Amino acid sequence: MMQLTVHEAAELLRVSEKEVLRWIKKDGLPGCKINERYRINRVDLLEWATEHRIKLSPEIFARLEIPDEPLPKISAALEAGGIHYDVGGDDQQGVLKNIVELLNLPPQVDRDFLLQVLIAREALGTTAIGDGIAIPHVRNPILLHDVKPTVTLTFLSRPIDFNAIDGKPVDTLFTLITPTVRTHLHVLSKLAYLLRDERVLSVLKRRGAASEILDTIKAIEAELRI
Repeated sequence: MMQLTVHEAAELLRVSEKEVLRWIKKDGLPGCKINERYRINRVDLLEWATEHRIKLSPEIFARLEIPDEPLPKISAALEAGGIHYDVGGDDQQGVLKNIVELLNLPPQVDRDFLLQVLIAREALGTTAIGDGIAIPHVRNPILLHDVKPTVTLTFLSRPIDFNAIDGKPVDTLFTLITPTVRTHLHVLSKLAYLLRDERVLSVLKRRGAASEILDTIKAIEAELRI
């Protein structure tokens, strides 16, 4: 079920229902009223929590469509998507254009359309999560239902303003391409978790070699069994 009650959202966020209501009314947590009661979309909840660096319960991506669908490790998705250094761009749109050209996509995917979707997603609300990191992604993964899940890491040649909530320009981007909502929730949740680990932040900050970045993530995945 994609729509959550305030009570269910509070459990996933590990806060009170009163706090969830305050976030809806004052802090931009997306919620719609149905029969005078708020409902919150799981994807909206995860994206808002990720942007605001709020830890979520792993249940956010549990019990969603296609239970037997294989879910990738972040390291595997990153190996599939690739790691790129010194990517250029004078502004947000220019950066996203250059990233889209680097993405490992099947030939049937319209890259110009994908770029417009990514730009439109940023217009809805920044994907920057602070500390110079952003996670661009398609708002509705179903648009790319025939692709494999990938995470593409790009380090920019110079920082770009992404309207981050901490005001810092972005120089490190993880671009997500996912085929289903369930995979999207899984990948975004796991990536957000890894990006709170100081070992990952350290290797990203010094722009370590691709092998070092992957080895760091794999070690954490093995350690935490995620």
